[in-house]
Amino acid sequence: MAYLVGPKGQIVIAKEIRDHLGIKPGWIAIQQLVGDRLEVHFLPAEHRQSLMGCLAKYTGQYISSSDQWEKARQAAWDQAASEKDNAGENVR
Repeated sequence: MAYLVGPKGQIVIAKEIRDHLGIKPGWIAIQQLVGDRLEVHFLPAEHRQSLMGCLAKYTGQYISSSDQWEKARQAAWDQAASEKDNAGENVR
């Protein structure tokens, strides 16, 4: 695949390559000169999506309020401490 360099020095990354690498608009392209060639590394842009509930399918629980969250957090800490204590590790 050959593409012309644009008047501002821009080049096109072929759609097949973008698709293969999963490159999306807004990603950062880091360019590095290595010998007499150019290497380009792509970093995804920061997402703006909420992660709320993304682990629910792994926990079997969905927590909707801060009160429920605090109770669940405390129960998890209590359970972890109990497991360590039962394993003979002193957590105090």
